[in-house]
Amino acid sequence: MREALALAEQGAALGEVPVGAVLVQDGQIVGRGFNCPISRHDPSAHAEMVAIRDAAQTVANYRLPGSTLYVTLEPCSMCAGLIVHSRVQRVVYGATEPKAGVVVSRGQFFAQEFLNHRVLVEGGVLAQECGEVLREFFRLRRQK
Repeated sequence: MREALALAEQGAALGEVPVGAVLVQDGQIVGRGFNCPISRHDPSAHAEMVAIRDAAQTVANYRLPGSTLYVTLEPCSMCAGLIVHSRVQRVVYGATEPKAGVVVSRGQFFAQEFLNHRVLVEGGVLAQECGEVLREFFRLRRQK
């Protein structure tokens, strides 16, 4: 999660909402990402998307079985769908996202019976630090 926090800070330095993600498989980081929809002109360039795409390229497979995604913020519905489709085994997130998070805040996407893949979830890891990065980013933005 500390690596994901460092990536979130990289995104913040570029003016992006500071969310970072890393994907670990077999004890190695195989994918990294931070939010970059503004700089990439890509509304799908959330931290999770970028990290999963990076990992898929690294391991040369569109499926990532046995992997764990560490992300500083509770995933949204778009990212949750990708997590299922890419067969990520486990998601560990930091802060909850009360407006758009679909792990616990706005529903429990991964618990839906229609899904053909089950994702293990752990929330609240370094939640205070992950939330503080976001609060500080928006505090500074409001001052401008």
